[in-house]
Amino acid sequence: MSHRNIRVEPMAGLAVEDQAVEIVERKGLGHPDSICDGVAEHVSQALAREYLDRVGTVLHYNTDETQLVAGSAAPAFGGGETIEPIYLLIVGRATKEYEGTKIPTETTALRAAREYLSTHFPELEFGTDVVVDVELGEGSGDLQEVFGDEGRSVPMANDTSFGVGHAPLTETEEIVLNAERRLNAEYASDHPELGQDIKVMGKREGDRIDVTVAAAMIDAYVDGLADYRDAVAGVREFVLDVAADYTDREVEIHVNTADDYDQGAIYLTTTGTSAEQGDDGSVGRGNRANGLITPNRSMSMEATSGKNPVNHIGKIYNLLSTQIARAVVAEVGGIREIRVRLLSQIGQPIDDPHVADAALVTEAGVEVADIQADVEAVIDRELADVTSITERVIAGELATF
Repeated sequence: MSHRNIRVEPMAGLAVEDQAVEIVERKGLGHPDSICDGVAEHVSQALAREYLDRVGTVLHYNTDETQLVAGSAAPAFGGGETIEPIYLLIVGRATKEYEGTKIPTETTALRAAREYLSTHFPELEFGTDVVVDVELGEGSGDLQEVFGDEGRSVPMANDTSFGVGHAPLTETEEIVLNAERRLNAEYASDHPELGQDIKVMGKREGDRIDVTVAAAMIDAYVDGLADYRDAVAGVREFVLDVAADYTDREVEIHVNTADDYDQGAIYLTTTGTSAEQGDDGSVGRGNRANGLITPNRSMSMEATSGKNPVNHIGKIYNLLSTQIARAVVAEVGGIREIRVRLLSQIGQPIDDPHVADAALVTEAGVEVADIQADVEAVIDRELADVTSITERVIAGELATF
C-alpha cells in the first residue's frame, strides 16, 4: 500500500472526442514564443551540464523569463534583407560561485543560445539578424536553501504549484502536433522555401476537421508569385497526407489564409520567422509541456522551458504528469481518456505530492473501480522515479514545448 496521496476518480463531463467542438493549437519551432522556449531550454540544459562538470551537482538557476523583441525586414522575391535585428534577452537567475569555484554562467548561456539558433535557423545570422544578450541575477537565498541540501535523495519542491497531463491525444491533437513537426523536419529538408515559423490551428466540429496553417516562406528560395503559390499548395497537400495518418474524418486544410494575391500581400520572410516583422515573444506563452495548446483540456499556466530541472515543479510536474498519463494508458486497459494533476507543497519531497489526482473516462463496460488499483500502481511507480525526469531533461531527451 503506497504512502502517497493518490486519488482515482471518474472524469466530470465528456471525453474530448465526444465533445461537439474541439480546438487545438501548436506554435511551431520558429514562432517567436517557441524561439524563446527553445533558447531558454537549451541554455538551461547547458547550465546544468556546466554545474555538473565543475562542481558535481546542479545548482540553483532558472532561465524561464527569456524575451524576444522583434526586428524588421524587407523581404523580396529572390532575397530581401534584415533592416533591424531581432533582440533576444536571456533573463533569469543563476548561481555564479559555489564553494570558491566560479561558474561562467553568462558565457555558457551565450554559447548555448548561438548553438541552438545556428542549428535550427540556418537563415538567421547570429550577431546581425539576431542579437543576444544575457542578464542572469543571483538566486533568492531562501529558494537556494530549499534547493541545495545534497543530503537528500529526493529534492524538495521549490514552490507550491501543480502540473497537468493527459492521454491519449485525440485525432485532432495528433494532426496538429505532427503536421508542424513533420513540416519542420521531413518536408523542409526537401523544400528550403519553407521557414521554421509554422503555426497550426485545428478545429473539429462533429466529424469535420479544419486545419489552418500559417507557414512563413523564405524569399531567397521563392522567385515570384507563381513559386509562392506552388509552395503554399505543397504545404497544403503534405498536411492533408499527414492528417490521413491519424483520422478517417473529413479534413480540410487552409494555408496562409491572410494572403491577398491581388494586393501582393503574402507571408514572405527573409529569415523564416515572423520575429523579423514585429512579432515579439516570451517563454511560456506558447505550447504546454506536451507540445500543444488545448483549451478543451485542463492546463497549467506554468512555463516549462528554462526552469531548473531538479526541483522546479512548474517543469517537473508538467512533464511527469504527461509521462504518467501516457504510461497509464499504455499499461492499463479500458481507458478512453485520462487527466493527471500533481500538486506540490514548497519544501516537501517532489516524489510525494500533496495530491496526485487521476480522472478517467473508461470504455463501455469498464468501471473506474475495476482498474483503480492498476492505475494507482502505475502512478506510484512513476512518482517514485521522479528524479529520472531531471536526468532526461538535462540529456535533452524530453521536449518542453
